[in-house]
Amino acid sequence: MNVFLWIVQAVLAAMFAMAGVMKSTQPKEKLVGQMPWRADFSQGTVRFIGVVELAAGLGLVLPAATDIAPVLTPLAATGLAVVMVLAAITHARRKEPGAIAFNTVLLILAVLVAWGRFGPYSF
Repeated sequence: MNVFLWIVQAVLAAMFAMAGVMKSTQPKEKLVGQMPWRADFSQGTVRFIGVVELAAGLGLVLPAATDIAPVLTPLAATGLAVVMVLAAITHARRKEPGAIAFNTVLLILAVLVAWGRFGPYSF
């Protein structure tokens, strides 16, 4: 199970780090084509979401890999779970079922990491 959790952490970290960099650095016009929900939020809000996703993505792997404050790993996973709940709510309001399904999968993976690293497979 420990190896499985590491794989899930690495996949989530890569996805959220890339999404976070994109959201925090790209202009609004470029993002709206890829992320239609972007039009509903200010540039500052989207950048904040991007920074949170980037920090949490790094927090999924770096604390445990460096053995510096490894308790941050399940906290990062918990934070991402909250972000995914909020994202699913946003997509539900916009009637985007495909995005809701994707958010739900990411939510389940984040909760799995949080559960595993807080509980039976903590560092």
